[in-house]
Parts: sequence; structure tokens; C-alpha cells
Amino acid sequence: MNETPAALTLTQLGAYFAFTEVSSLLRHAVEKQLRDAGDLSYVQFQLLARLGDAPDGQRRMTDLADGVVYSRSGLTYQAQLLEHRGLVARSPSPDDERSTVLALTEAGRTVLATVFPGHINAVHSLLFAALSDGDVDDLARILGQAAAHLRAAPPRSATRRRRKTS
Repeated sequence: MNETPAALTLTQLGAYFAFTEVSSLLRHAVEKQLRDAGDLSYVQFQLLARLGDAPDGQRRMTDLADGVVYSRSGLTYQAQLLEHRGLVARSPSPDDERSTVLALTEAGRTVLATVFPGHINAVHSLLFAALSDGDVDDLARILGQAAAHLRAAPPRSATRRRRKTS
């Protein structure tokens, strides 16, 4: 059964184009900063940052792929690149022999500490400096709602895998 797509209002179309423009411009600037400061791709930075936020500095690869919305094979490749640089270490999961755990190394923590100040500055100056605190609150609420809606029917790379119970 094919549904006729709803038309977008001029306001919706304007919001969509503004969102995609802001996203593209911000991503380009952030990627440049990450390359210049730490020789990292955006996905590599996301992996290191998520590991840095984990209490024990490690996470399962499938959980990382779900969180960063990246294919599992692409994530494996990025993890290999980071491992070759000594920024992460991969090992079998102690809980599930089919899973791999990625752990942040001290060298990875050092790279994060190097790139974070410039990253925060870029995001603040390019995105948040033009907004009031109320605007930022509204933006966080609105984008949070949109993210929750999109996560309700995510692409396979963002679908959380069910863990088999014995």
C-alpha cells in the first residue's frame, strides 16, 4: 500500500533546508578541526569520545555502532585504524565470546585531551554563539524529539541488537 507523501509547508521546507545547511557547515568545520588537531575523522572522534565517557573506558563494538549510527563493518575498519595508532585496544568480550570490546588507551586519552578544547571552541563559536540560552534550550528539546522519532525506526546500523539470554 503506497501512501501519498504529505506536502511540506514553506516553513517546514525552510526549516529543513536551514537544518541541512547548518549541519553541513558545522560538520565541515568540526571535521577540519579534528583532522588538524588530532588527525582524526569525525567517526574516529565519536568513538574515542564515547569510550572516554564510559566509566571503564570501554564498550562493545555493536553498542558503539548503534550509538554513532555507523555500519558495523565501517566501524570495525575505523577501530582498526585507531588500534594501529595505539589509541584503542580491541579484545573479546568477557561476557559474550561473539562480541568485541573496544577500550581507550592512554594514548587515546591524550589525543582526546588535545582535540577537545578546539572541538568545544568550534562548536560553541559556530553554533551556540549566535543563540540565546532559551534558543539552545529549544534547540535541544526539538532535536531531542526528532532524534527520538528517528530512533523509533532506525536504519540497521542504528538498531540495537538484542542480547540472547541463556
